[in-house]
Amino acid sequence: MNVKFGSTLLAVTDMQKSLDFYKKFFDQDVETDLGWNKVLTCGLTLQEHFDQIAGFPLESMIYKNHAMEVYFEAEDFDAFMNLIDNSPEIERVHDAITFPWLQRGIRFYDPDHHVIEVGETMQCVVRRLFDEGKDVEEVAKMVMFPIETVEIWYKEYQENKEYKESQV
Repeated sequence: MNVKFGSTLLAVTDMQKSLDFYKKFFDQDVETDLGWNKVLTCGLTLQEHFDQIAGFPLESMIYKNHAMEVYFEAEDFDAFMNLIDNSPEIERVHDAITFPWLQRGIRFYDPDHHVIEVGETMQCVVRRLFDEGKDVEEVAKMVMFPIETVEIWYKEYQENKEYKESQV
C-alpha cells in the first residue's frame, strides 16, 4: 500500500478574502484553481462550501476551534512583525513571544479563524546565538535541538560568514 500526504485543506467562507490574506501575509498565489477549491503555492488548499462537499451539516462547521494551526516561518521575523503591527484586520491569539527554545513566534487568526503561527526560522535563532559567541554545545542545550542538527547549522553559519567576509 502506497499512501502519501497530499495537502492540508482549510474550509473557508469567502475565497477572495482568504486569497487576499494569504497573498498579503505569505506571498501565496493560486497554483491550481478548481473553482471552490484552490491550492496555494505552498501546497495549502482552500475550500469553499466544504460542508456540502463533505456532506456535513452546515451547523457542524466549527471555526476558531484551536485544535490545529498552520505554521509558517519567517527569515526576517522583525519585518514580518512590522507587517502584522500595521495590519489592523489581524486578530491575534497572542502577541509575539519567545518560546523556551528561544525562537520568537506569534499566533493569529486567518479570516475564518484558523490559527496561524509564524515563527522565526531556527537557523535565525542559532545564528543570533553564534554571533553572541556561544558554541555548538551551548546552543544545542539552549534551543533544545540535537547536537548533530546544531553542528549542521554551525557549519552553514561558518560557510555563510566566510562568504560574506570574502565579499568585503
